[in-house]
Amino acid sequence: MGTKTEGTGIASVVSGKGMAGRDEFIREITLRICGSLEIKESLRSAFEYLKEQFPLEALVLFIIDERLGAIRRIEHASENVALPPQLIPLPEGMLRKIAARNFSEPFIVDIEKDEILGALAPMLKIEGNTHLIVPLRIRGELIGGLTLQASGEGRYGEELLELAGCLAEPFAIALANTLAHEEVLRYQAILLDDKRFLNRELHGDAADGIIGGNTGLRNVMEMVRQVAPLNSTVLILGETGTGKELIANAIHFSSPRRNGPFITVNCGALPENLIDSELFGHERGAFTGAVAESRGRFERADGGTIFLDEIGELPPNAQVRLLRVLQNREVERVGGKRPIPVDIRVIAATHRNLQSMVAEGSFREDLWYRLSGFPIMVPPVRQRKEDVPALTRHFVTVRSRDLGIGVPPSIAPGALQRLMEYDWPGNVRELENLVERELILHRGGPLTFSTILPGPEQKNMPLVAGNGRSLYPLNLDEANAVHITEVLKLAMGKIDGPGGAAEMLGINPSTLRSRLDKLGISYRRRGRENN
Repeated sequence: MGTKTEGTGIASVVSGKGMAGRDEFIREITLRICGSLEIKESLRSAFEYLKEQFPLEALVLFIIDERLGAIRRIEHASENVALPPQLIPLPEGMLRKIAARNFSEPFIVDIEKDEILGALAPMLKIEGNTHLIVPLRIRGELIGGLTLQASGEGRYGEELLELAGCLAEPFAIALANTLAHEEVLRYQAILLDDKRFLNRELHGDAADGIIGGNTGLRNVMEMVRQVAPLNSTVLILGETGTGKELIANAIHFSSPRRNGPFITVNCGALPENLIDSELFGHERGAFTGAVAESRGRFERADGGTIFLDEIGELPPNAQVRLLRVLQNREVERVGGKRPIPVDIRVIAATHRNLQSMVAEGSFREDLWYRLSGFPIMVPPVRQRKEDVPALTRHFVTVRSRDLGIGVPPSIAPGALQRLMEYDWPGNVRELENLVERELILHRGGPLTFSTILPGPEQKNMPLVAGNGRSLYPLNLDEANAVHITEVLKLAMGKIDGPGGAAEMLGINPSTLRSRLDKLGISYRRRGRENN
């Protein structure tokens, strides 16, 4: 960089222009170091300006990292000169010495007279160069420093030392902002890691967690495994209540996007006047009440998957905008002037016949072709009745926990057969609701499911009286289970002794316990009956 001497530019700042020159210097350096959110960019801008004022080959911003017990370089701007390593571990006790030294004013490094810097000289690459260090403090606390470096010895003098004090405040602010940004990024990384961990805990192998994946849904889950690793758009078809969202969930959490967001949108639940704003977002002032900009669901799904449930309910205008998103992978907010790129996978679902809607003109044909590249049909429960027992046991366990029932009640003999004979027009959702109703009515079990209501094709299913008892004849075990359960309720769960269920039934307590075990009826064991 030539042989520029210290006085060339400094004289014009310190003496040649008087106070005006100093003020201009401070203003310019402040604008440069605080002129960008990127510290690398702002430090380079400051470096380019400062090297016009005096000899300068490197500008290094560093902190004293007490957590690591080291000097850590945050950023630098230089002209191909050797720099110290990014992390310089401090010897034992050095942090205490630095704190005791109470660095506050700029100083020129003299390794022969300075014990602290003399000990660090080999790692700091000080030999053969002139270094000036500006301590940086925020609210009186030393957080780090700024090093100015020029090749050769004796390059800096008192005039520069005086001027360097003007650098302390703007560079301290820039350093503090950078550290605050680092902290935000650190917390973001922690939150993202926590989210990934919770996703793994909650979903595990999502495809393997689907009930019926090896039986009635075997073909569906095979298609899920085939399409999950890809980025293809998927259309899930099936009746209401068949579990289409679970299939979408399995695709996402079995895909490379599993650590990204999974955003669900029920298109049928969005008011027509808010659909565009909800899906695509809006800019501030785009309409009355838009007091701030808002990201839409597509932007929130960036890096992950968006699941558009009930896609057949979208009005024509929203269909047009959705088609553009699928074609260009860009969204444009309501009131926006520029497209925003989004990295998303789209999974849609519907219980409606979209092909018929296309023929009727209520659904766009080009959108249908975009969505239906890989359709998956989820069969209704009536076509996979072999899954009913497993689904029932699952819902008994889950809903018992939700209702605060400690031990899930048993299922009465014959009850599962009754459930399998029903055609389930409401599919899995109807079964889940029935289980919850049965648990509320019979918390102690056994669960007979005698309250099931007949559908149009289930005229032979048991009808229900006002007291909740079946009007359809029960088999002997079922009748015994109902009677014994009612007696246990009257005895408040007590089996032995006066007022116990055994006494009411006129049988030996041991006989009653054996019968309870045979019928699968939960009861309090010995040692807890008197609690």
